[in-house]
Amino acid sequence: MADAKRLVAGVDTSTQSCKVVVVDAASGAVVRSGRATHPDGTEVDPAAWWSALEEAAAEAGGLDDVEAVGVGGQQHGMVCLDAAGDVVRPALLWNDTRSAAAAADLTAELGAETWAREVGLVPVASFTVSKLRWLAEHEPDAAARTEAVCLPHDWLTWRLSGSGSLEDLATDRGDASGTGYWSAVTGDYRPDLLRRALGRDALVPRVLGPAEVARRTPGGALLAPGTGDNAAAALGLGAEPGDVVVSIGTSGVASAVSEVAATDPTGIVAGFADATGRYLPLVCTLNAARVLDATARLLGVTLDELSSLALSAPAGAAGAVLVPYLEGERTPNLPDATGSLHGLTLATMTPAHVARAAVEGMLCGLADAVDALVAEGAAVRRVLLVGGGAASEAVREIAPVVFGHPVSVPPPDEYVARGAARQAAWVLSEAAEPPAWPLPGLTTYAASDAALATGREIRARYAEAAARG
Repeated sequence: MADAKRLVAGVDTSTQSCKVVVVDAASGAVVRSGRATHPDGTEVDPAAWWSALEEAAAEAGGLDDVEAVGVGGQQHGMVCLDAAGDVVRPALLWNDTRSAAAAADLTAELGAETWAREVGLVPVASFTVSKLRWLAEHEPDAAARTEAVCLPHDWLTWRLSGSGSLEDLATDRGDASGTGYWSAVTGDYRPDLLRRALGRDALVPRVLGPAEVARRTPGGALLAPGTGDNAAAALGLGAEPGDVVVSIGTSGVASAVSEVAATDPTGIVAGFADATGRYLPLVCTLNAARVLDATARLLGVTLDELSSLALSAPAGAAGAVLVPYLEGERTPNLPDATGSLHGLTLATMTPAHVARAAVEGMLCGLADAVDALVAEGAAVRRVLLVGGGAASEAVREIAPVVFGHPVSVPPPDEYVARGAARQAAWVLSEAAEPPAWPLPGLTTYAASDAALATGREIRARYAEAAARG
């Protein structure tokens, strides 16, 4: 008689929803899954996350038969708790920008180079440290009641434990590294920076090792330390040093599993840690899949038709270049920039050439992000391409030409939840390394030497056009 499967669960508590996957701990094969939505908005009562987790877990058949649970969560969200463990105010999410001025003040007080050197980050509105400064300035009564500060995944892991003690709050390196008051370089909190933001001391979660047990659920399942969504996705993809994950969603994200911590004073590269004990330097661009959406709308075609049009035009679009700063840009830091189309002639003023220029322009912006990672010490062996934009065949075929590296495209999946489940399986196994789950259906695209030379020309024309504005 075959041995029964040992099951683990992974949770992805994202901005929009909660996903739960129950998987075979040995193989990573999904046994069942569930999903529930989160409220809209940039501030949310954490109770909504707990309700969504309960709903998603129920849809996934419950968690009574799982032996370990891991939680991957949206990064940076500010969850403030009082002495009784109650939520002080709705959590401010990563995409809440009201703390932009607070971030600028914090940066000015110590200088960007100091922040980068001390914690690997330069404050922006997204980071928890900036939100705490905003809280101290605008809601001093709430700040005064705050006894503990944690992140969305920390809070859910704590709730899953059933503990009411703030001392049992726990987190991991990956999520802690996005707060602005924990250093991936030293592995220590910077309470002085937290005090600078909040105006007082507050308890923060213990930072656990990658496979250290946080606690147990009331039912006896082990609780993994959990991690932030980007680190969980990298773990779910099985990314290793030399891998760069490029996600083409609403925004574009390039992150690299690296042996070297990033300390970029420009703030372009965020010096995050990963979920394995290494580092995960990360760059975010504002213009990604929406560039494709906007171009398809302009040309009156579907996304599939846009892809076909782009592939029907010559590489380099015969000199047509789209600089796709349609929503300003973060990399480079040009918040007020607008998009521009260069090199139009009678020959290139066609739907096919414009479609090709849009795909190449979007990818050039992401290639700049990859270059920024390399400048901070990341090595690039291959690019793992994920997100909605990766469904485009034109994006898949053109990406290795522009990036200058082979590109592998995994099938669509819930990689954050998968990564959280893989961490849970790692905790369960008590092994030195996470389980080696296969990544089936990986399709790899590579470019010839001639195509790579063309790609360098495309990048050069793009850089010239971007400099002109």
